[in-house]
Amino acid sequence: MYQEEGDTMDGGPAAGAEAAARAAATGPGLAHLLVSLQLTDSAFPSGFYTLSHSLEGFAHARAVDSATLPLLLESMILHGVGPADATALALAHRACRAGDPGAVAAVDEHLFATKLGQEMRRAATRTGRQLLDLASEVFDRPEIDDYHARVERREVPGTQAVAAGVVYAATGVPVRQAVASDLFAFCASFAGAALRLRLTDHRKAQSLLHGAAPVIEEAVEAALRRELPDVGATLYASDIMSGRHERAEARLFAS
Repeated sequence: MYQEEGDTMDGGPAAGAEAAARAAATGPGLAHLLVSLQLTDSAFPSGFYTLSHSLEGFAHARAVDSATLPLLLESMILHGVGPADATALALAHRACRAGDPGAVAAVDEHLFATKLGQEMRRAATRTGRQLLDLASEVFDRPEIDDYHARVERREVPGTQAVAAGVVYAATGVPVRQAVASDLFAFCASFAGAALRLRLTDHRKAQSLLHGAAPVIEEAVEAALRRELPDVGATLYASDIMSGRHERAEARLFAS
């Protein structure tokens, strides 16, 4: 039988390399990626994709258009969701992995307190509860079940970011990947809202998501360095637009 140079009859280095490649391709890293893809898919019914993240308020005020949409998304990532939700997710993830439910609850309560408007608080807790409820059934992890039970008993708020941190940690998704995945989900939700509000089209929405990649990377690294006292957004225009949206007569989105 013909053999390539360096091979042996029992498989040799080439066969070993091929086996290693197969093992790497099917190892736990891929399983974690698949969990991230499932949780960030718009088909996952947590309610996250019913939100505009105050974009509808900006649209009603004619304060954003297709040209300024990328700048608004960048500001929201770096000064809004990054310092607040993404940071809370990272802290909750670490606390859950450390087996410290008290610390997870502290992050949840702190994040909830930083959400100034009723609309934003309601959106965060509604999507968080739905996420925990479904994840408890799908992933069957005791950490998820326990935190879901605490939310159901109204012991903790159950904000979306903290719920996601618990789910990612319980399923073994590394914290950096978890934060990046949730920030991408935010961007995809934002782009979807922009489409429905006719601020962009499908092709430009994809360019918007691609353009946000370096901003997401910056926000992830910053979120991983922060501590609990640092959690909180400073994008006050978003709070104002959310407040206006809350009192609007006609609304397409929940926030």
